Amino acid sequence: MTPAAPPVRSILGQIGNTPMAEVMRIDTGRCRLFVKLENQNPGGSIKDRIGLAMIEAAERDGRLQPGGTIIEATAGNTGLGLALVSAQKGYRLILVVPDKMSREKIQHLEALGAEVRITRSNVVRGHPAYYQDMTARLEREIAGAFWVNQFANPNNPRAHEQGTGPEIWAQMDGALDAVVVGVGSGGTLTGLGRYFKRVAPDVRTVLADPKGSVLADLVKSGRMGTAGAWLVEGIGEDFVPDNCDLALVAEAYTIDDAEAFATARELLLREGIFGGSSTGTLVAAALRYCRAQASPKRVVTLAPDSGNKYISKMYNDYWMIDQGFLARETHGDLRDLIGRPAAEGAVVSVEPGDSLLFAHARMQLYDLGQLPVLEKDRLVGIIDESDLLLAIYRHEDNFKAPVRDFMTQRLEVVGPGDPLDTVISILRADRVAIVVDRDAFLGLVTKTDLLAYLRRKVR
Repeated sequence: MTPAAPPVRSILGQIGNTPMAEVMRIDTGRCRLFVKLENQNPGGSIKDRIGLAMIEAAERDGRLQPGGTIIEATAGNTGLGLALVSAQKGYRLILVVPDKMSREKIQHLEALGAEVRITRSNVVRGHPAYYQDMTARLEREIAGAFWVNQFANPNNPRAHEQGTGPEIWAQMDGALDAVVVGVGSGGTLTGLGRYFKRVAPDVRTVLADPKGSVLADLVKSGRMGTAGAWLVEGIGEDFVPDNCDLALVAEAYTIDDAEAFATARELLLREGIFGGSSTGTLVAAALRYCRAQASPKRVVTLAPDSGNKYISKMYNDYWMIDQGFLARETHGDLRDLIGRPAAEGAVVSVEPGDSLLFAHARMQLYDLGQLPVLEKDRLVGIIDESDLLLAIYRHEDNFKAPVRDFMTQRLEVVGPGDPLDTVISILRADRVAIVVDRDAFLGLVTKTDLLAYLRRKVR
């Protein structure tokens, strides 16, 4: 048994020296594929490395004074690295975060003491709500603030050139043919690319880029295209960051959201590696590269972030269905609108004898505005937030009262074959459509369900 490492005096001492795992149960063609588990850094991502490096460099050169304020634009993981270090060192941290970031990631940032300013993710550079432009404005407004600026800070790629690269080379015993990376700020690509160009120039640097990002097409064609939209977090850009040296890239793969999410889920199921959405993108590109090789190669990619920040998104089957990434049996009728079908055991419900307090707790737990009331699998009513509010206002003791005393029994029932216009009229009246087939409760159709259905059709 390998002896355990001695205790550390600060959690910051646990950053780096992450393990390497070989992919054994997924087809890698003629190649051997290895994943460096950067999700095992204390903050759950590779960005812990640059968070520590950039803050300590600012301390050394005097740009960051004791008790000072740090600001940064981040897709989340750099923010987590900065928040971890800032909390340990006693700095105020303000982060500007695009609104497509997962709820878990934002809550993690706030739990570490960061002040999170959420801004729009559907705008480009030059718009006042663009996350980097907003950060630049904060730097001007806050006296003495240190803007980390990971996109141009030279200590970002330096952290990987001096740390991550040598670790990979040592773990691979100096036998490596390619490394597959993504670009958020460009630091990982540039740092690793510089390191391997110096110590092992035959190692190919391969770019994994989300569909919608401009970088892979720029590598392939030399032309800057128009950015689209993507749901993968942390990588992909609508511009080339100062820290991103695309001249180091030998080839590039474009990976769409569906492939990235499916690969991350497969990686967890088959290899036990719990990665985030950027992990899915990198591994998907690495698998494509490996399967395209005519001779054996040794390939490394990264698990840059942890899947625990994406439980409510790509690891949630219903989110995946709502986004159109998981297929569900279709019927060509109103059953296709039901977000949580009873036949799948997906309905969150209460019984008539349950207390209002229990009903309220279930609504909060599952983020729902209404619950069906079932008695032996038979629908007998609906209880929603309005019912609870009317019951509890000025009569808090009613929290102990049974649901049956306050549930709505005037139900808006439709059959699977009824027209969509019937559902629309029910929803416009601020009610919920209940789909029933010969007295069998099939599920509810809410406004959220209908919007998700329509969005799937567009996608």
